[in-house]
Amino acid sequence: MARTLQSTPRQDGFYMPAEWQQHRQTWMIWPERTDNWRMGAKPAQAAFTQVIQAIARFEPVTVGVSAAQYANALAQLHTNTELADRIRVVELSTNDAWCRDTGPSFVVNDLGDSRGIDWTFNAWGGLNGGLYFPWHLDDQVASKVLSVEQQLRYRTDGFVLEGGAIHVDGEGTVLTTEECLLNPNRNPHLDRAQVEQMLHDYLGTSKVIWLEQGIYLDETDGHIDNMACFVRPGEVVLAWTDDEQDPQYARSKAALERLEQSTDAKGRQLKVHKLPLPAPIIAQPEEYATVDSVLHTIPREANARLAGSYINFYLCNGGLIMPGFDDPNDAVAAELLQSLFPERKVVIVPGREILLGGGNIHCITQQQPA
Repeated sequence: MARTLQSTPRQDGFYMPAEWQQHRQTWMIWPERTDNWRMGAKPAQAAFTQVIQAIARFEPVTVGVSAAQYANALAQLHTNTELADRIRVVELSTNDAWCRDTGPSFVVNDLGDSRGIDWTFNAWGGLNGGLYFPWHLDDQVASKVLSVEQQLRYRTDGFVLEGGAIHVDGEGTVLTTEECLLNPNRNPHLDRAQVEQMLHDYLGTSKVIWLEQGIYLDETDGHIDNMACFVRPGEVVLAWTDDEQDPQYARSKAALERLEQSTDAKGRQLKVHKLPLPAPIIAQPEEYATVDSVLHTIPREANARLAGSYINFYLCNGGLIMPGFDDPNDAVAAELLQSLFPERKVVIVPGREILLGGGNIHCITQQQPA
């Protein structure tokens, strides 16, 4: 087991680096949960395989897989022999496949050492609006990853946070939403100032920029990684719609105003780029017809609007992996992201199947810094 430190990253001179900094590898988890993923999770496994193979062209990927799925995952992930030695499969028990939220957030110091934060996980709300019960295996994921990597561990007992709820610029600023981090189903015993202090102590930051809300109907209670993210220090990309009748419009407009009035930890005025959203994505009845109904899992409902967003892209060494939705804005988003990251290759991977399970590419990945 990873040795647990009693100090905080800030006390030890550690901070969370930005996602665009060099990675050692990406961590992911294999999907199999049949009360979340349709058709026995087979379409989701095919979609995850596409994401894993896309990332493996740029950097190594380690995939955590249950014992029951181990042989199947190995067979699917190693179909491309050219990439096989870049995809490591390890046995890892989980409740579901959201590595961004259950995996560790890695922190580094100026000497190049790294350690991991193991946030308390409660399935996005525990017994007060959480998405499934139990979630004890998911709450062990970060610790197991850190054990595999032989990394020292910081554990935030009693402080709930998911990796998708934060975005950092690596220079002292963290971006988040009130809808998520101030939700009474996360840390009801803490006020805003106390939540900010926890973020600073563990991420090594000094400034929190709060957006009010995330994407409309996002079941994570408005994770920032679906709504807005840094593209470099002082610059943010924001999910945007021009349709004033769309419930998302007011959310994006409020976020834009708040971002434009904000400065980062270094005192820079933020520059905001608007990334258009795909047209509203609606789950078809047949897409959820084969999802198992289980007592302790929030049901998947036909005709529900899904929280689709191109912000849910992932940066890897030299690459940018973004979800596509067979929407005209796929190309518009890819072009804008390519202009913001000219040194990276933008790769579009089909995103609808992952979205049907409640998230997208950023939600299923977790970077481990070099």
